[in-house]
Amino acid sequence: MVHLLRPFGRAVTYTRWLHLFIGVVWPALWIFVEEAWWIWLVAAVTLAPAGLVPAMRTVEGLQARLLLTGHRHNSESSDIVVAPSVSWRDRGRLVVWLEVRLLLGWATATLSVQLLLTSVDLVASAFGRDVDEGVLIFLDGHRWWPVLLAPVSLAALAATVVGSGRLITALALRLLGPSPAERLAAMEERTEQLLERTRIARELHDSIGHALTVAVVQAGAARAAGDPAFTDRALDAIEETGRAALEDLERVLGILRESERPVSGRPTLTDADRLLESARASGAKVDAELTGPVDTVPGPVSREGYRILQEALTNVLRHAGGVPVRVRVEVTAEALALEVRNPLTADIPGPGQGSGLRGIRERAALLGGHAHTGPDRGDWQVHAELPLR
Repeated sequence: MVHLLRPFGRAVTYTRWLHLFIGVVWPALWIFVEEAWWIWLVAAVTLAPAGLVPAMRTVEGLQARLLLTGHRHNSESSDIVVAPSVSWRDRGRLVVWLEVRLLLGWATATLSVQLLLTSVDLVASAFGRDVDEGVLIFLDGHRWWPVLLAPVSLAALAATVVGSGRLITALALRLLGPSPAERLAAMEERTEQLLERTRIARELHDSIGHALTVAVVQAGAARAAGDPAFTDRALDAIEETGRAALEDLERVLGILRESERPVSGRPTLTDADRLLESARASGAKVDAELTGPVDTVPGPVSREGYRILQEALTNVLRHAGGVPVRVRVEVTAEALALEVRNPLTADIPGPGQGSGLRGIRERAALLGGHAHTGPDRGDWQVHAELPLR
């Protein structure tokens, strides 16, 4: 019993009912001036061209969101589109919506009024009052038993209010909901948002992880060396790396604050000298070989290549320390090849382990390339190839 009464404690039940009445206000007022059945036909014909106006979809969508979904942003309201009609399919669905709303509104308004008047007539007849002939029932004479039908009439009225509201809401989700093209666009936008979040997480991991690794290695080396000159160089390297990490962090936070911000400020392979000098300052003996026009590499490929190189050098410093490192960057007409090799040590993780190594392979795969990390002829190798097109 409580379950049946629960809808009547929700405001949306009555706003849905109001929504149906609003749709038939203007033909109903016309009927007061001239009572004729053809008025409803004229109303239906008039709504057809109105539904072809693109802005009408916005008007109906906003009204449906406001009155049919409980005055709040929820899953139902987000499924009702408020954008203007774009295709003829959208316009056709809107025409059907307007016609169905008119028909259902007329039926709901008629039943609601007649059921309410019928309940009053049943009670009035039981008390000996004369009543006019109603649309739903005909009362002849004065009898007491018709009052027993009053609860049935009220129950039918309640069922009409709740049922018509749920029906019009279901139709709104169907006819005012997004088209297949709009659903695809929304899915692509959501995918882009998820990819952007993943990219930002990688940016933070690569940049901050590299800076912390350099700082830890430099601090440990300075403490062990006991040389003031070396300590000064180590502090300079920590300061330089920390400042670069702060710049990267500020840029990533800027992306979070402003989703439309261009990514042109992200470092590319033309900034690789900064990475190499940072690794050398941390004790690694870096031998770098750059072949081909690095400055002509497309922006997305160059930015991801920089991050792959940064992660590879960070792994060397973290797991191997100040060892000889061979870095090779080769740009051809078709691809960008990156290779970082260092002597294999026992502390280096095996193939497939570590979030950094996974990040390298994911970055390469995102651009349609491939990456390999693992032991190779006594060295630890990171090799990635990224297509330029």
